[in-house]
Amino acid sequence: MLPIRPIGPISPMNIYWNLFSTFFRIGLFTIGGGYAMIPLIEAKVVDEKKWIGREELLDLIAVAQSCPGIFAINIGIFIGYKLRGKWGAVVTTLGTALPSFLIILAIALVFQQFRENIYVERIFRGIRPAVVALIAAPVFKMAQMAKISRYNIWIPVAATALIWLLGFSPIYVILLAGAGGYVYGQIKEDKL
Repeated sequence: MLPIRPIGPISPMNIYWNLFSTFFRIGLFTIGGGYAMIPLIEAKVVDEKKWIGREELLDLIAVAQSCPGIFAINIGIFIGYKLRGKWGAVVTTLGTALPSFLIILAIALVFQQFRENIYVERIFRGIRPAVVALIAAPVFKMAQMAKISRYNIWIPVAATALIWLLGFSPIYVILLAGAGGYVYGQIKEDKL
């Protein structure tokens, strides 16, 4: 079980409100899916609030990625649990999911009226490349945090090739990478 990290001298209700409002804002301004929220989480949770460190965030991202479900919800659950246990996980999950739910509900109510509108179509055509950039930026940032160098660049390249070119399931790639990391750690430990 992860140790619960205190969030400073704040009353218990304010702690949960602080978690909810932080993740609500992250969820509200995340366009492009869960990976696009990584820079926002880093800015708010690591840099501004200092609730967790960069290395810890990278570990939580890896765990959230390897678990089934929506990445944005998974990362919210793990951070909330790390900070305040099960109720922290519930609060951060609600904070992360509620903005998307409300926005999708609002869009669903009016989408049929604007679906064929040429201006709406052009707006979505412009948003698509920006979403790719929002996903690509965290990938490069995570590569820096994971200390990808010329010596280990082959690992993400091989994983990408296995998934994209050869059609391997990401689950098998994650399991293979985990097993490889374990074996590498054992070998490195034996040499010490």
